[in-house]
Parts: sequence; C-alpha cells; structure tokens
Amino acid sequence: MSEHTYRITGSTGEWEVVMGLEVHAQVVSNSKLFSGASTAFGAGPNTQVSLVDAAMPGMLPVINHAIVEQAVKTGLGLNAQINLFSRFDRKNYFYPDLPQGYQISQFEFPIVGEGVLECERDDGSRFTVGIERLHLEQDAGKSIHDLDPSSTYVDLNRSGVALMEIVSKPHIRTPEEASAYVSKLRSILRYLGTCGGDMEKGQLRADVNVSVCRPGGYEKFRQTDDFSHLGTRCEIKNVNSLRFIRQAIEFEAQRQVDLIEDGGTVIQQTRLFDAGTGETRAMRSKEEAHDYRYFPDPDLLPLELKQDWVDEIRANLPELPDEKRHRLVTDLGLSDYDASVLVSDKDRADYFETVAEGRDAKLASSWVNNELFGRLNKEGLSITESPVSATQLGQLIALISDDTISGKIAKDVFEIVWDEGGDPAEIVEKRGMKQVTDTGAIEAVIDQLIADNPDQAAQVKEKPKTMGWFVGQVMKAMQGKANPQAVNEILAKKLLG
Repeated sequence: MSEHTYRITGSTGEWEVVMGLEVHAQVVSNSKLFSGASTAFGAGPNTQVSLVDAAMPGMLPVINHAIVEQAVKTGLGLNAQINLFSRFDRKNYFYPDLPQGYQISQFEFPIVGEGVLECERDDGSRFTVGIERLHLEQDAGKSIHDLDPSSTYVDLNRSGVALMEIVSKPHIRTPEEASAYVSKLRSILRYLGTCGGDMEKGQLRADVNVSVCRPGGYEKFRQTDDFSHLGTRCEIKNVNSLRFIRQAIEFEAQRQVDLIEDGGTVIQQTRLFDAGTGETRAMRSKEEAHDYRYFPDPDLLPLELKQDWVDEIRANLPELPDEKRHRLVTDLGLSDYDASVLVSDKDRADYFETVAEGRDAKLASSWVNNELFGRLNKEGLSITESPVSATQLGQLIALISDDTISGKIAKDVFEIVWDEGGDPAEIVEKRGMKQVTDTGAIEAVIDQLIADNPDQAAQVKEKPKTMGWFVGQVMKAMQGKANPQAVNEILAKKLLG
C-alpha cells in the first residue's frame, strides 16, 4: 500500500479513503454569464440584477464572449481537451433563490474535457489528479436566514454570475492531498487571471465527494474503471477553506467507517460541513443526473469554437506555476523547495521577481521567504499588505550585495522601513549605518583586543572555535558595522598564524 494513503483502523480491519472534488470557481468577468449586470463584490442586496437574472417573462439569455474565453484559457492551463463543440442545458431543480426554477449549465457536452493536474504534498513529493471536465454554469442567488426569525430574505446579486465547475476524478487519497489539489488549482486560476480564488468571498468553493473502501479496492478501480470497487460516496457541499476541507474529510470518512462497522449502510447523499462542530450533517439524498431532467436549453445555440481562436489563446497564456518553478531553479539557481514556496502564490511570485531583478536571487529568496514572510505571518498580513514594498526590499538586497551594509545591519534597516517607510539607501546614509570595510580601522580594534586579552588570544591556537569570542567583541566595539568577512580574515591571520 502507498504511504500516501489515509487509513482508518476499525474493529473489522483497515479502511482507505477515496475522494473526488467538484470545485466551483467564479469567473473573473465584469458582467454575468448571460446578462450585462455587474459582478462587483460588496454591492447592496438586489442592486445588480437584470431582468434576465430575475427570470422575468420573455427575457432571453445572451452568452458572454469573454467568459467563454476565460473557460478555454482555464482548460488550457489544466492541460485539458478543449471541445470545439459544447452545449448549454437546463438543469431543473427548485431553490428559493433560483428564479428560473432551473439552472443553465452544461451536461453532455462540456466546453472542456479531460485534463491532468500535478500537485505537491507538504513533504515535497508530487502526485497527479485527473480532471474529468470543466463546464460553465450560472450561480444561484443567496438566501439569508438570520435577518428575521420568521422570514427568509433573498439577494439575487449572485444570480447569473458565471461559474466554472471543475470536476476531478476520484484520484485523491488523503485530506492533505485534497487541500493540496485545491491550493494548486486556485494558484493556476489566479496565474491565468480567470478566477480571483478568494474562498472567503465565495469566489472558490469545493464540493468534496468522500467514500471508503477496503485496501486494494482503489487499485482495482484504477485498473478497471469500475466504481463498484469503491464505497458509496457522500458529497459535502460548499466547503470554503482548505482547513475545513481537511476537517470535513476526516470526520466524514470516520463517520462512514463507524456506520458500516455498526451494520449500517452508507446512503448516497448531500451533506453540509459545520465549521463550529467540525462535523458533517445530512442535507438531502443525492440526486442522480436523471433527477434533474436535463435537456438542451432552447434559448441558446450550441457553442462552436474555431481551432485558430483556441490556438491564439494558448499562444498568449501567461507563465504558469510549474513553468515558473522550473525557470527559478534552472535560471536563477534556487532550490526546488524555495522555488515551490515562491510560485505557490502569484502575489508572492510577482513580489519576489521584482526583488530579485538584476540581483542575487538566492539572497532575495531567503529574504522574501524568511524575513519578510516571518514578519507578515506574525502580523497577520498578506503579501499585498506588506509595509515593505518589493522595490524597497530589492534596494536593501542591493546594499547587502555591494557590502554597503552587513546582513545584521540589514535587519535593522528592514525594521525601520517596516515601521517608518523610506528609501533604504537614504536611511543607511543618514543614520550612519554603513558597514566598515576599512581594514585598517578593523585591524586597530583587533590589535587592541588582543593586547587586552593575551590569555584568550593564546587559547585560540589550541581551540580555534574560541575565536568566535573575538569576532563578537569586534562587532560589539564597532557597533555591528564591521564587515564580518574582513573581521574573520584578520583575526585568523593574527591569532592562527
């Protein structure tokens, strides 16, 4: 059995978990999928609703060309098949916040077919997840239950907003892998500019399908594509954080094992995750495709794309995370780990590239990943909220590289820029923080120290490690401004011969 398998030990033996995810990604677009209404976040209730979104009689949907392009771009970014022919269907079900009484989606002919996504676990090992399909559909509105004890309010601002539903194959084996898959998918979408990826704003949410099976069942499924080797799945709807995805899987898998071992049967159903209790609870029995009574939408013609247009989109794709990681390793000499950390988030990668441009890339990587992010995490800030800009940090790196300041002084300058702002070079000049590289001045301090501490100096020949005491004393005497390399070289020459 693979070490990357989530196992649960029950009273009757071991169980393994199998997962597939359906991720709903809101498409970056100024207007909705079938109307010109705005998609801006944070507007007042029901202020961004066209007659089409409200399903007024006689209103006809009109496809948004830019959203189709975003879907194709996403499919190409997922190494997936772009279907030149696709079709919109009506998916019939009732929700109070779905004015039409049906959702316009894609069923039999989606715009994007099979693809593959390479993901990375916490330990740096990689795994691949098959993509089943990507289809376009419209979002429903929002029901609000806590404004009145006896009434439900409906906000239709989200009604008709374009979603890409990205369906994975059941190739995910651990809660960690599920989280890594969504993280990688979100990263690619943000690099492409096709989805903002902010899970707190509802721009990205995941339906997690969980089932359990005996060891060996998954391998038989992969060999035969026969789902009977896997257990009955339950779908956990609308999970909106990576942490909640992991928690929901852990609880649901254990629930299914306990149920089976107590003589019960797992019923295919839709469940909700309660972040407060860390538990899932039944929402409704899971519908099958035929329950939705899909049929082609009579108001929309099929989408027929030209290969030339798809090729043009492909030619203009931005550099994606895996390509960027490879470039940072091969061209800039970064370690695979440091490169992976940097490219995992587009804002971090963009920040780093500005810092490193024309400078020591390894030093830049160390400062961005360690000093900057250590401080940002401590303050609870994102990279876009950093008080130290990429330009300022780049200037600081340059001052270290040309020996104007030492790494120790650089940390003091960083704190000043963080708290007060300003140009690092001007701060160093005005506050007299320049590194002393004058070997004569350093030598004078060292000679005085040796003269004052003859016994300590004699001991260095027997125990070379004790030279560190002299290094510390020199730096202290020179207020940390002495060039550390020069200090070590002069001390070694005088004390070790």
